[in-house]
Amino acid sequence: MARHTLTCVSALLAAGAIASPALAAGVIGGNPGASDGPIFIAVEGPQTGSQASNGQDMLRGVQLAVNQVNAKGGVLGRQVRIVKANDQANPSLAKKVAGQVISGSSVAVIGPYNSSVGILNLPLYTSNKIVPVQLTSTDDTTGEGVTVQPKNSQISPIEFNYITTAFAPARVSMLVTQSTYTQGMADRLQASLLRKGVLVTQIPVAEGQADYSAEVKAALADKPTVLYLSTYFPEGALIAKQFAASGSSAKCFAGLANQDPGFITAAGIADSQACVFSGVPEPTQFPTAKNYVKQYKATFSKNPGTWGTFTYDSTNILFAAWKKAGTTTYAPVIRQLKKTTNFAGATGKITIDTQGNRPNVPVKILRVNSLGKFVVIS
Repeated sequence: MARHTLTCVSALLAAGAIASPALAAGVIGGNPGASDGPIFIAVEGPQTGSQASNGQDMLRGVQLAVNQVNAKGGVLGRQVRIVKANDQANPSLAKKVAGQVISGSSVAVIGPYNSSVGILNLPLYTSNKIVPVQLTSTDDTTGEGVTVQPKNSQISPIEFNYITTAFAPARVSMLVTQSTYTQGMADRLQASLLRKGVLVTQIPVAEGQADYSAEVKAALADKPTVLYLSTYFPEGALIAKQFAASGSSAKCFAGLANQDPGFITAAGIADSQACVFSGVPEPTQFPTAKNYVKQYKATFSKNPGTWGTFTYDSTNILFAAWKKAGTTTYAPVIRQLKKTTNFAGATGKITIDTQGNRPNVPVKILRVNSLGKFVVIS
């Protein structure tokens, strides 16, 4: 395993920050080894809390890219270091975490991941000239940096086409958490279904509950053809278990934010198999990610998760933009990022359009196989 040096950054490890897991931070990297000193990039995501498996995988994806570029001499003759920015997927921490990053030395941020966080703090990053290569999917953050991940407007048509073709529903019941991403996805799908004459019911669910049996019962009361889960994976896994126990003949469709190994761990393989999912190929299913998977395992002694592949690519397109711009300064780097064309990423060829989005996103329909792995079915 590669060796890393972990040093404290006073601006990010003030006494109050240490006391709060959301604000605990550090710098990961090797010897700066250059007269100009290291280049700092922040990695923002849910590094603790209920979505920590996502956040830690995202962090490791960035760390792998940084390890590799530093081993080759860095970027622009300078080593790169990581500043960890942990928002716990909590919108109430969004501005505070961004403020800590802004007050430090970072010139760019990989993240945030959660749309409800990004909608609040991405404007802070851009107004303070910190380049975001972000992972939010809400279309409301389009233009605030760039992203290699799919947006709501790209995911929703794929969900709609599959649901209407595979299930021909007369009625759809939705269980929806009130985050920016999950609510936005439910609203988009509902609008498309209503135009097709499908009856739709939305039932709100609160995040972090230990039991959703009452909500599941209410959603199934109208005998829907499809139960649609617009949730993140901690809630979705519990709902899937309770849906499977209900004996309902409805089809379960779980939105993209449920795609995480933690869903299968919490729900179990059998109950996970009761649902199909929108999502992206797992790293082992990307032909272009073979080296990434091999190097990730060698470095971290574990299998990669879903979203670290995307942060790995995010970091590498940032490095490429720095090299082409000849600087880490905001405006020329953003210009170069938006000129990204057919970049050979672990997640396939990456092009970024003038709005900062990736038009060729790899959104698929998935199921869970008997080995407990997400596999592409459409």
